[in-house]
Amino acid sequence: MVSPVLAPGQASEINLTITPADKARAPFLEIPFQLPSGVTRLDVGFEYAKAEDCALDIGILDSRATDYPTRSGFRGWSGSARNEFFVATDAATPGYYAGPMPPGSWKLLLGMYRVPDSGAAVRLTLKADAAPREVYATPKPATPRLEHPGWYRGDLHCHTHHSDARGAPELLAENARLAGLDFLAVTDHNTTSQWRYFGPRSSEDLVFIPGMEITTYRGHANVFGLSEWIDFRLDSSIDLDALVGEVRRQGALLSINHDKEPLPWGYDYPDMDCMEVFHGHWLTSNDGVLAQYDRFLADGRRISLIGGSDYHQPAEQERPGPVGLGKPTTMLWLSSLDVCAVINALRDGHGYVTESPTGPHLAFTANGQPMGSTAAGGDDITIEVEVTGAPGDRLIWVCEDGPVSEMLIPDDSWRQTIRLPAPSTFLRAEILADASRTRMITELMDWCAERTELPRAQQSLTTVPPIRRTLSNPVYFETPGQIRSPRAARGPPKKR
Repeated sequence: MVSPVLAPGQASEINLTITPADKARAPFLEIPFQLPSGVTRLDVGFEYAKAEDCALDIGILDSRATDYPTRSGFRGWSGSARNEFFVATDAATPGYYAGPMPPGSWKLLLGMYRVPDSGAAVRLTLKADAAPREVYATPKPATPRLEHPGWYRGDLHCHTHHSDARGAPELLAENARLAGLDFLAVTDHNTTSQWRYFGPRSSEDLVFIPGMEITTYRGHANVFGLSEWIDFRLDSSIDLDALVGEVRRQGALLSINHDKEPLPWGYDYPDMDCMEVFHGHWLTSNDGVLAQYDRFLADGRRISLIGGSDYHQPAEQERPGPVGLGKPTTMLWLSSLDVCAVINALRDGHGYVTESPTGPHLAFTANGQPMGSTAAGGDDITIEVEVTGAPGDRLIWVCEDGPVSEMLIPDDSWRQTIRLPAPSTFLRAEILADASRTRMITELMDWCAERTELPRAQQSLTTVPPIRRTLSNPVYFETPGQIRSPRAARGPPKKR
């Protein structure tokens, strides 16, 4: 492919046809061009005939970028959300990064999500400008810390207009405060440009957790607590080791997202820290994700159970309903509220996931050990359980063999000491809608009345399966004398 040389003030055009054979070779196509010295702004136009069977994404790499995985040179990604963007020394389109414009070989990065049999004609326009501009200075992130132990509410999966949502970061932050959240991970697709807004604005009343959604055509994964952008250009399962290694290098956490239709995980399962088991409303096929999670636990892997709304902030605030930001909410027990405490609690599984910021509370200890911890096995175990906000619903206990006990929750605020046979691997708890079931279905149907369908719904609202309102993290069990490190206990990746 010819690599055009851009001349400041003049437009250059690249026309090409992408075929299914191109997609079969690799999921991303790099289109090189030469940027001369002195350029301070680059504008890019992106045109093709979008259709049900034709969907392409776009991003850009500067001359510092290397082959996968690169740690430098990434200048932004908008997926299929934009038909044009710009990168300059002083500013950039949301999803892209302002800063110095090094000369040399740059590359447009096309993602081939869907390519029709007939191919896709693509027209790219590039225009360089050399007018004097300031150089953007990245603001320093705030590091608030609230010294108060307790339960804290957060949403670990949401988006702004830095990827494929319409709403600005300001709206999402306002929405989070209105929802009563204490922490928020904004995980825009394949970019961390949103952090230039959220980082300096983290505060004691709303702590922002650095996040990014690794978005590939064979599955999505969130990274929490990262300090730098991470390359998302995976081709096959062979690339997973590099991804995990980069996450570990940054001291961050890797979580597999919404492992269900229409976006199931299609690679081998990596060494992950967390798994998004409760994704959006429960009635969007989360049962299968929970079943897979239980299989991991039964195999001896130790993975924290988390939730996320996958909320895409609209251009204006919506009326609250059963689907939205903080639905579900991940609840964590923290000795203090700050980024490090949230990351550590996520890694250790010290919490549970509930349907909303005001959803049922569920906490328990087994032989004195809290959720996410390890207890000694034996014959019977003593469980101290605390439930609020779910009178008339059912509490289910689940181990490696499946459900082992269930009980009616008699009161709005209920504490109980019970005895159960000791599991060999894990024990977790869940609240199943019983008394609340009709109300919850009615609320969802009313919300859906003005919408064509429940987002990503795979389940009928006329033949509704069981509704889980709250899921706890497990307590793990070991026989006396058995020693396992938490990392080794995760075991090798499991193939699909």
